Amino acid sequence: MQTRPHRIINRRKTKKIRVGKVFVGGDSPISVQSMTNTITSDESSTIKQVNELKEAGADLVRISCPDQNSTKALNNIIKKTDIPIIADIHFHYKRGIEAAKSGAHCLRINPGNIGSNDRVKEVVKAAKDYDCAIRIGVNAGSLEKKILEKYKEPCPEALVESANYNIKLLEDNDFFNFKISVKSSDVFLAVKAYELLSKSCDYPLHLGITEAGGLIPGSIKSSIGIGSLLMRGIGDTIRVSLSADPVEEIKAAYEILGSLGIRSRGVQIISCPSCARQAFPVIETVKILENKLSHIKKPLTLSIIGCVVNGPGEASQTDVGLTGGGEGSNLLYLSGIPHEKVASKSLIDKVVKLVEAKAKELKN
Repeated sequence: MQTRPHRIINRRKTKKIRVGKVFVGGDSPISVQSMTNTITSDESSTIKQVNELKEAGADLVRISCPDQNSTKALNNIIKKTDIPIIADIHFHYKRGIEAAKSGAHCLRINPGNIGSNDRVKEVVKAAKDYDCAIRIGVNAGSLEKKILEKYKEPCPEALVESANYNIKLLEDNDFFNFKISVKSSDVFLAVKAYELLSKSCDYPLHLGITEAGGLIPGSIKSSIGIGSLLMRGIGDTIRVSLSADPVEEIKAAYEILGSLGIRSRGVQIISCPSCARQAFPVIETVKILENKLSHIKKPLTLSIIGCVVNGPGEASQTDVGLTGGGEGSNLLYLSGIPHEKVASKSLIDKVVKLVEAKAKELKN
């Protein structure tokens, strides 16, 4: 089987920090994260969702801590889950201190609403005392008042000035275990801000297009923004922010990473758009296979092509391939080599068995 060629991405060299048992930056894999949407004080629902996100492939999970009940619940949630937890802190700096005491592995603080420098310093002290990382989360929608007054509106330079100011604040307090984001719902603004920031510091960057929208539009906006930065070697951890089930954020993140040849998880299906040449119902077949193969976590490729125009070429480059040839003449490929002909009614069962066997082989 031939290997699909990938452009080599020269990743920007950054500092390596630790978030619980996960390292971010340096030579660490680009990590994937999402955020729970349950009420944090509802411990059972939050624990359930954290575990679902981990099963989907999340490396890190962020949990909102808007009140004292949430930071109290955080301690038990962390004890009953096995993935680094990031506490999302806004407005009330004391929630950050409480979250650190409760065992949070990272605190996400928003410079635009956390309060005075003295309050930030108190949060930093708690992070140091309890071995907790920090994310400086700059957002175009909530910049510090003085910076917004200076630039009149959110712009890349304003986001980067906020980030650099807070970098210095943490450094002056002898704290270096942090990462940074400069997010916006505007793709161009966010991309330019990350580009500028990557030139002015070497701390790991958390990528995201904030408030990107629903599943399809949000995934597209995020793919353009996050993908374009990753192609330039910028980015150490990512979140795809969607108005959808948080599990969908993890799936979309791996699609972005997988499409760039950076990091893959599960079965990557290469399939053709349906047309009059199809020898079997491609769209329906792909939908069924996506569901039946969702349990496989080992990265491998599967091509589902409805005719012989591009089918053999695609199948020669995937772990398992299927080319439509008509009833009884559809051809299955294994590791790029013709394997057997199969009738249309048996396609799905045959493909599933081959993919599962290949996944087991790769695992061993």
